[in-house]
Amino acid sequence: MSTIKTATLTGTWTVRAGGAVIGESRAAVELTEEGYEPVIYFPRVDIATALLDPSDHTTLCEARGTARFYSIITKSGTIENAAWSYEEPKAEALQIKGHFAFHTGDLVTVERL
Repeated sequence: MSTIKTATLTGTWTVRAGGAVIGESRAAVELTEEGYEPVIYFPRVDIATALLDPSDHTTLCEARGTARFYSIITKSGTIENAAWSYEEPKAEALQIKGHFAFHTGDLVTVERL
């Protein structure tokens, strides 16, 4: 099993989907895992959850647990399975419980202000 590290980030972090800000946080968490790019997780309270639609998609990670996915509803359409959350993460990843992470690309961006 790979080693997971988490750290609370400094500064203000935003997530945009379809050009609109759907979250902004001063309590974002970075998760790093050997062999993967770091991922920024946003506390649930800092995300406009009304724009997230739970999907049936889940994944199982030996190190983190089961992730539940969400599609993001934007003015220009739905971005399928673009966000995920670990509701019951394994002990090594407890700091991301109650947080959302996002697949970034052309339609979704995560950045520090």
